[in-house]
Amino acid sequence: MTDRFARALGWTSLALGTAQLAAPRALTRLCGVDDAPAATTVARLVGGRELLHAALLLGAKNPAQWAWTRVAGDTMDLGVLGRAAANRTGTRRARALCALGAVAGIAVLDAVCARRGTAKAKGPLLVRASITINKPREEVYRFWRELENLPAFMVHLDSVRTLDQRRSRWKAKGPVVDLEWEAEIIDERAGDLLAWRSVPGTGVSTAGLVSFTDGPGGRGTVVDVSLEYGMHGRKLAAAVARMFGEHPEQQVRDDLRRFKQVMETGEVVRSEGSPEGHRALRQLHQRPAQPIGGRA
Repeated sequence: MTDRFARALGWTSLALGTAQLAAPRALTRLCGVDDAPAATTVARLVGGRELLHAALLLGAKNPAQWAWTRVAGDTMDLGVLGRAAANRTGTRRARALCALGAVAGIAVLDAVCARRGTAKAKGPLLVRASITINKPREEVYRFWRELENLPAFMVHLDSVRTLDQRRSRWKAKGPVVDLEWEAEIIDERAGDLLAWRSVPGTGVSTAGLVSFTDGPGGRGTVVDVSLEYGMHGRKLAAAVARMFGEHPEQQVRDDLRRFKQVMETGEVVRSEGSPEGHRALRQLHQRPAQPIGGRA
């Protein structure tokens, strides 16, 4: 609901920005500031700003967090219109006051959306992705259950070391320093499901569940992954994802794509320009595959 609200504000910004760029003189007359020497120029600048708001709100995956940019713009507009109304009389003053009231009403809506977006961002980060692998379910499950295999296709993991049947030690490449934490298996159904969570007090708050089901017609295995990051884990996931230029959800999808390649071909598919080895993190350094035999 909050994101739909934010997108509606984005369409509002698009309409306002287009109008301000297409007919700045009409807009300045409507607001009672057409007597100002630079009114038309300012109107065009505000129109460009509104189009920027529209791009952020309509193009972002989580648009509500960008509503604060509109709140900042509203604050500027209220200040300008307030001064305009104070320095004018008669019809122009009345128009400036009407514009001031309209912007104030929109500012309230923007602030409500921004606050809701901030509250939403403070909650846990939930990520889900799935893929179908052309291998039997038991084989796919066994490979994943051997947790030390995970860095072979998860780019953010440097290593996973098994401590006992339920506990393991994880090491991840952080944006500044490496991070380590312990995880424990909290639910396991051989061949069907594996669930884990970080051990409290080990620095990262995260939990995950991966299920394995037979594909349509008994062909292959559907792997469905759900991850949840708490406050500290959320920041880690977002920071690592930004380091690789991806959203956390896209990162998980890419991890699953590499998992499929490992299961079906025995390695992450790469070009002749990536001799660094088989670890997933090293695949980021490869260059695009080149045509064979000089063909374009």
